[in-house]
Amino acid sequence: MVYYGDEIIRFDWAMKRLLRQKANFAVLDSFLSELLGEKVSIQRILESEGNKESADDKFNRVDVLAENSKGDLIIIEIQNNAEIYYFQRMLYGTSKAITEYIYEGDEYSQIRKVYSISIVYFDIGQGNDYIYHGKSVFKGVHTHDTLRLSVKQREKFTKEDAGDLFPEYYILRVNEFNQHAVTPLDEWIAFLKSGKINEDTKVEGLRLARKQLRVSCLSKEERRAYERHIENRRIQWDVLNTARDEGLDEGRAKGLEEGREKGRAEGRAEGRAEGRAEGRAEGKAEGKAEGIAETLQAVARNMKSQGLPIEMIVNTTGLSKEDVDKL
Repeated sequence: MVYYGDEIIRFDWAMKRLLRQKANFAVLDSFLSELLGEKVSIQRILESEGNKESADDKFNRVDVLAENSKGDLIIIEIQNNAEIYYFQRMLYGTSKAITEYIYEGDEYSQIRKVYSISIVYFDIGQGNDYIYHGKSVFKGVHTHDTLRLSVKQREKFTKEDAGDLFPEYYILRVNEFNQHAVTPLDEWIAFLKSGKINEDTKVEGLRLARKQLRVSCLSKEERRAYERHIENRRIQWDVLNTARDEGLDEGRAKGLEEGREKGRAEGRAEGRAEGRAEGRAEGKAEGKAEGIAETLQAVARNMKSQGLPIEMIVNTTGLSKEDVDKL
């Protein structure tokens, strides 16, 4: 028998199962309050396409739609796999939440404020921070001032600026967190990354999590499900990392050889020093581009050989379904 002691349940599995229960909302409230910088009280978990259990839990993302005490909608998504169109999916998710919760005949005043929170375990975009916040801001083209709501609008909507009515996005790039936790929010990010909570934490939500999200507290059936989830995650990472590494090695080798050959050929043809330099540079650039293409094809080829879903291969590599089918 495996002894778990004080081991804490992974946050993605807790979101899928335990944190949907009203008794555990306080843990979720604490996390959201620290992230959004205001008191958040979850009232209920709403039904949406992403909330439904999937038989293919092995590759399923975690997607929760919640409603707070203000009636705002909060999307929380935990994504483990790289996806090149992830930003577009964030936009689709907020748009879908807005349209799902306004009904024909309702006034526009019934449109809900939506917060989209993405907890990702892959490199998304380029940046130096581990938390990014995006929101709409209406700036004057000539005056550069921010468009505010009218007095009547501010009274009705309890917002200040026009942009406050629009969806807001938070992206937590968990793998980029490599520092000592100095704030309560940092402690949450550290937990999301390591799965561990300091015994002396002063953050109430994390103290609750240490108490309520222990593996040892799970029923026998829940523990088996959790162990299957963890094993599936290990297998998935092994398959993806192996495919990626093999594809990168193959792509680098081909790109380097082609770049050298093109650089030498163009350099000889020019016959001048500057021509040789330009030829090498262009050859290397072309070779690098072709090498990247070869790398993506090699990654896709390896993922396909491992029997991974076509949709995952397309999302990971950016290749079209037709290109993947040809491999």
